[in-house]
Amino acid sequence: MSSTPSTEQVHEALTTVQDPEIHRPITDLGMVKSVDIADDGVVSVGIYLTVAGCPMKGRIEKDVTEAVTKVAGVTAVRVELDVMSDEQRKELQTKLRGGQAEKEIPFAKPNSLTRVFAVASGKGGVGKSSITVNLAAAMAAQGHKVGVVDADIYGHSVPRMLGAADFPTKVEDMILPPTAHGVKVISVGMFTQGNQPVVWRGPMLHRALQQFLSDVFWGDLDVLLMDLPPGTGDIAISTAQLLPSAELLVVTTPQQAAAEVAERAGAITAQTHQRITGVIENMSYYTPPGGGEPVHLFGEGGGRRVADGLGKTLGTNIPLLGQVPLDTRLREGGDEGKPLVLTEPEAEASKVIVSIADTLVGKPRGLAGMQLGISPAGR
Repeated sequence: MSSTPSTEQVHEALTTVQDPEIHRPITDLGMVKSVDIADDGVVSVGIYLTVAGCPMKGRIEKDVTEAVTKVAGVTAVRVELDVMSDEQRKELQTKLRGGQAEKEIPFAKPNSLTRVFAVASGKGGVGKSSITVNLAAAMAAQGHKVGVVDADIYGHSVPRMLGAADFPTKVEDMILPPTAHGVKVISVGMFTQGNQPVVWRGPMLHRALQQFLSDVFWGDLDVLLMDLPPGTGDIAISTAQLLPSAELLVVTTPQQAAAEVAERAGAITAQTHQRITGVIENMSYYTPPGGGEPVHLFGEGGGRRVADGLGKTLGTNIPLLGQVPLDTRLREGGDEGKPLVLTEPEAEASKVIVSIADTLVGKPRGLAGMQLGISPAGR
């Protein structure tokens, strides 16, 4: 006959349960309210939810049950859900912010290890959001911790294209972003009813972007991608002000008219003093079914012209990172919320995008090169 499990054994099992939104053990977050063990091996676990309407409460209950059931001597598990008090939520918020109660933009700190890429274009319709979503999915699949800010306030489309159907959870004035395909994502579309348009002017746009960067709990990201609106308007300027270290990726098509406008969008860095990491040419060519010679539906050389033109304007070398072919499956994947790089990794467009992702961020960040603050102990 098995012995009755101990409280320590149950707590040890609970350390393996992570909050699905914060991605940290519930034991570290103060979410374990109580553990009661009966003589017959029935374990009752009290769990604090961050908010009453927590969309992940079913997942938490399931994960707690599975973890505790594995403990030797447990015959049954009962999970009792409660809700954190205002004071407990404030303590959690402060803990998540690293002991800082006030809001700040973590990516703007000098010691931030997160690479921020602002994906820009001169005009709409060049596939900027498709490139952003597939880059994010490719980086996450490579093992990176990735977040996406849908900063195209008027034309937000990233949640649908990434397949993010869940809504953010609010803990006090902190927002926990939903995750899709391993990518954390936030968008103004998650805060509007239906398909309502956003009718805001400059100051409100700036404030919205600021909230996405400071109020959202992103955790320890390797990469943050920002899908900017086309052109050089308020959001592009606000991005430069709030995240001066953000690097620009300029997306264009081969068409001469699109290339000229894209070059103007990239040239904003001459005034904002940001860095352009490179140019991506989308819809470069189309290969007919069954093979055959590639067809250049939108002309040729636009990406190279943008890279060369920006290099001349800024006095530096701007690389053409890749030429993504036209593939109807890229569009279909966006409509279905299934990025092409995940569903069709052997497609030529997928291979180009994965190659670009690898060029931008390489291997996932480890501890190499990081200062751990360790000093020899005195003898």
